[in-house]
This record gives sequence, structure tokens and C-alpha cells, in this order.
Amino acid sequence: MVQAVVAVAERLYGSAEDAPDAVGWLLDEEFAFGEPYGTAGEFLGDLADAVAHQGTCTDTTVEAVPFLLELVRDDDLAPGSRLILLCDLVRLGASGPAAAVALADRITALGSVQDESAADHLTRQAIGRGLPRLLSRWDDESDAVRFTLAALAALCGTHDRHVRAWPATLPAPAHSSRADAVSLMAALLSADRKGLIPALDRLVSWLPGVAEKAAGPNVDREQLALAVLPDLVREEVWPGLTPEHDLP
Repeated sequence: MVQAVVAVAERLYGSAEDAPDAVGWLLDEEFAFGEPYGTAGEFLGDLADAVAHQGTCTDTTVEAVPFLLELVRDDDLAPGSRLILLCDLVRLGASGPAAAVALADRITALGSVQDESAADHLTRQAIGRGLPRLLSRWDDESDAVRFTLAALAALCGTHDRHVRAWPATLPAPAHSSRADAVSLMAALLSADRKGLIPALDRLVSWLPGVAEKAAGPNVDREQLALAVLPDLVREEVWPGLTPEHDLP
């Protein structure tokens, strides 16, 4: 897997000097001759931290998004690793709404207006520009990948017909966590947002992370819906990941 990632970096940038800061270390001789990783999970964790240290988007994050998107499209990566990268993209895309929700009460108390940081905004835009290429493979993707791509599409405001039709066709048992998550994404992908509040209310009733974010009296509901998408993806997708992340 490491070789596949390095191959993508070489294909895009050629050398460490031409690569973004978050990618250059992959093409450095010290990395090439360093200690091997024990698991793919460890490596992907280091990559995620290089792209956005402690989850914070910066100019470096914006520059690295095309690289992450190219990795997701690379057929040499194991399905589980692709899914982890997609989950990372959901987390990065939701960074702006997550900050707005976390700071809503403080900003209101100070009489200020919450402006999304340039890095958060540009990161989501970069993901949105690359999303059509990911969605072009929609019909061949697993259900878990489609679930994650739908979350990305909701974050980026896509109007792709495959994604907008997906919630109505997805098998989701009534009164299940999956059904509530699908309802929220369907509301975000719709033009009228009519089902947003009922879907959020149901999620608050069973998911502590969503309830905690919703507790602030000044939290905007649409921002909240976008901010909780990483939690929903993790809840749905993470249990299905297998030990394939152990490197041989």
C-alpha cells in the first residue's frame, strides 16, 4: 500500500521539491529508507496528520486534497484503505460547519458573526471539484463507499442525479440508525430541506455526539446537519472495516 501511495505522489509531482508540504515527505529519501510501518492504519494516520494536523485545515490541506482524491481513485489501494481516505475527506469537508457549531454560542454572546476560515472553505471547494470524478464510478462502488460519497456530496452541495436518487433506493430498516442517517443526507441533498429537523431530532435521540453538538441554543440546524456527517459515516462504516489494513 505504501508503494502504491508513493507511486501516486510520483505520478502527480515527480519529486519532493514539487510536491505540497503534506506529500513531500513521501518522496524523501529518509522516508524511502526508514523503518517500515506495521499496519496500513498507522501509515494512513500519519498521512492524515500531515494533511491536516489534529484535523485543522490550512493552506497545506487545500494543496493536498487533489492528492487524496487521486489516491481514492487508485485501484492498487485496498478497499478498506480507500474507505478510510474517503472518511478523512468527509472530516475535512465538514471542518467549517464543525467550527461554526462549536463556536456558535460564544460568537453569539460576543455579538459577532461566525465567518468560515478561508482554509476550511477552500478545502471543501477543492473536494467539490474532484467529487464528480469519484461519483463517475458510483455504479461500481460498494454500499459503504456510496454511503460515504453521499455524505461528501451533501457537504459539497452536489446535484448529481445518482446521489440524489440514492437515499430512496437504499435498503435501510425502519427506525434504524442507518435510516435516520440516510434521511438526514436526503434532506441535505433536497432543494427544500423539509426533512432536516425531524431527521436531526431522531439522531439526537440515539447518538450522543450529535446530541452534544445540538445542545447549544444558538446552533444553526443546517450547519449542525453538515457538522455531524463525519460522526454518521464513522458509525455506519467503521464497524465493517476488516483487518485488511495489516500490512504483509
